[in-house]
Amino acid sequence: MFIQDRAKHEWTKHIDIYLKCLITGEGRGSNRPTTCKSCQSEKLPEFRCLSCDNTGLLCGDCMKKSHSSLPLHRIQKWNGHFFVRVPLKSLGLRIQLGHPPGELCPKPDTAWGDDFIIIDIDGVHTLGVDYCACGCSTKSQVIQLLERRLYPATTINPKSAATFRVLEIFELLQYESKVSPYELYNSISRLTDNTGIGEVKDRYPSFLRMVHEWRHLRLLKRMKRGHDPIRSASETKEGECALLCPPCPHPKINMPEGWEDEPEETRYIHALNLALDACFRLKRKDVSSEKADPGLSKGFSYFVNQPKFLNYLENYKDEVEPKSTCSRHDAVNLADVSPGQGYAASGVATVECARHNMKRPSAVCDLQKGERYCNMDFIFHWSLVIMALGLLQTFFISYDIACQWSKALIARITAIDPTSPILQSNVKARFLVPKFHLPAHIAACQTKFAFMFTPGAGLGDGEAPERGWGEANPLAPSTREMGPGTRRDTLDFNFGDYNWRKITGLVGASLLKKMDTALSKVAENTIAHQELEETLDPVMVKDWTAAMVAWERDPIQNPNPFETTVTVPTQTAVRRAFADEEAAAIAAGKDTSLSPEISPSVLISRGIDLEADQRALKAEMKQTWTHSRDRELTRIQLRSNALVRRIESWYQVLQLYIPTTVLLRNKATGPKSVAPYDLQLWLPSQIGRQAPVDSRLIEIEYALREAQAQEALTTLRRCLQRRVTVYDLKKRWLRGQAPNTKALNLLGNIEGQIATARDEYHQARVALLALGDLLKKTGLERFYLPLEDADIRAMATPTTDNLLSSRMWPFDNLLLVMFGEGNE
Repeated sequence: MFIQDRAKHEWTKHIDIYLKCLITGEGRGSNRPTTCKSCQSEKLPEFRCLSCDNTGLLCGDCMKKSHSSLPLHRIQKWNGHFFVRVPLKSLGLRIQLGHPPGELCPKPDTAWGDDFIIIDIDGVHTLGVDYCACGCSTKSQVIQLLERRLYPATTINPKSAATFRVLEIFELLQYESKVSPYELYNSISRLTDNTGIGEVKDRYPSFLRMVHEWRHLRLLKRMKRGHDPIRSASETKEGECALLCPPCPHPKINMPEGWEDEPEETRYIHALNLALDACFRLKRKDVSSEKADPGLSKGFSYFVNQPKFLNYLENYKDEVEPKSTCSRHDAVNLADVSPGQGYAASGVATVECARHNMKRPSAVCDLQKGERYCNMDFIFHWSLVIMALGLLQTFFISYDIACQWSKALIARITAIDPTSPILQSNVKARFLVPKFHLPAHIAACQTKFAFMFTPGAGLGDGEAPERGWGEANPLAPSTREMGPGTRRDTLDFNFGDYNWRKITGLVGASLLKKMDTALSKVAENTIAHQELEETLDPVMVKDWTAAMVAWERDPIQNPNPFETTVTVPTQTAVRRAFADEEAAAIAAGKDTSLSPEISPSVLISRGIDLEADQRALKAEMKQTWTHSRDRELTRIQLRSNALVRRIESWYQVLQLYIPTTVLLRNKATGPKSVAPYDLQLWLPSQIGRQAPVDSRLIEIEYALREAQAQEALTTLRRCLQRRVTVYDLKKRWLRGQAPNTKALNLLGNIEGQIATARDEYHQARVALLALGDLLKKTGLERFYLPLEDADIRAMATPTTDNLLSSRMWPFDNLLLVMFGEGNE
């Protein structure tokens, strides 16, 4: 048992004592004096303060005197039966501004209406506030409030304010728990009166405005905008208030002299790693407008300058996104889909530091119709321009649809700005796909855009934006109700805190831990690589190394050595080849078919097809249960009857080619009533050495089974790829019960296809091993490995740092190492 558990168990023994003390504290308990102990007068002590440590009772005058500098404490009065809350204003206490604490103004100016409201962390207080009008202070009402650490709700005749304390607490609360101003204000209001009976004046709109202004001021203060003697706050430059990533390369800031002369082989040290992505949870409803709510930050931090961005989008209103030539990427194919009725923005897009997971200046924008290229191009370009990164020479750019987005990127960026840093002649950019998203791409992309196959990319994964969305997504329920400017500012504030926590984490153990890991893994991986090379043919190692070096130096002109080059046979191609052979035999007068309609290859092909029908029937019958409807049971029974008839018809032809099957069927032992899907078909692989079989039939089945096994694995890979894609689609795009139900049904269908492909491979493998024994082929059990459930997973290697791979993914070079060229 943990220490905290033991402490809680021990506490349960004292529950009654704790409860009694709490109840006693609600009343006077034993504290029932008849005279005030402070002034020793006979005035009835009937007041107490819940905010003070001293819980003693005082008279009204003493309570007022002791709280002359504590006007926001919570005071209660004993009414003869219980305590009720009373404002200090009712005791005559007033807040005097413009003078030192405790000093009264000879000519006070009472706040307008004399019902000033102050929002503090423990309540909404009604107080008397007096401004200085005696001439000692020539400062305005607003400045007098601010000097008392009270933030006014308006600049003219303010009637309410919030303490600096409550504004500071809200700021950190939202950063940590994503609480909204509405939730915090309601909590404070309920602390004031939790019955709903008392009259607590509603200052939520004022609190909302004060919170927004306060955070903007804090942003300007932290980024030293208050110390500029020349430029005002409104003249802040774009991206100037964003926190920069300290370890990323910044020319003329943190890069050593002569870095431009770094050799080609080690230039990746000074590379900038960027990651692009979009989040469709951070939508915004079509409320307010840019005119009514333009926001306080004009692109000062992470969001781009909105007027400039909107003017840019005017040129792309009618642009149609090109369809994906890779997998069905919804980021591309659904780019023109509107966000839905009542929404003005479908989400948010960002460019981040892929290595250290930090937001970049002027690199966030709203999405209008999905993940359109024009949006991503704009933030990508401005994230480089704002930082004046024209001197950098190497970029690694990660995006989940990089294979599509990068195709015409140079032309699109040229149309935006021909002087963009990415267009410089000495710049080399490599486009990559994040590791989690890579399995959803076609095979060619999985090698061309893989992190682990790209020199200099290191052990990055490109998933930095996904981690950032995990922090920002809890803000979605509140930000989607905001106006455009308030929402952008709110997200900017939270992005800034996200960057700050990343910076403080880097300063601590993060970078040191990574350095220690890198140093230890260098020796470990070097030894492992040397041991692997020692087991290989030196000539092969030399050829592979040369191909690798050539591709790394120029991946465009040289072939990718990681791409699969082996052509997988298909059953259709094998059947076509046998049909051509039989046509040639007929033309030459050497046809050996024993049936005028069914040749040997057709016979074996039909037998394999019957096996597939048996598997399908078995899977369907597993879905039935005791209370299945008659219509379903009837359909399955009719299907079973038809399958039995086809098998019996096939038996009649089989005995022409393998007469001994008649005896084998008669000798077969087993239950008299066998389910149709368990009927023995007596193909050559099932007969084995029980009876002689024509070697031609054995060779035909072997060729077909080999293609069947490869097709089953190909289908399995494709289904796993689809499953990853659908999971990603469901997570990123789908909201609501109906779309998610359809996605779950689709995933169920994919799981069924995976199970079918698994069973088909298993059946083909068993047949191949049996046929290999008849044909005296060796090593098949090492090539056609058993397919375990643990092997049926999306590809994690070799595109990740995990060296243990799933057996079902083809590594043709590895197979050549294991079996040698030309081995069956």
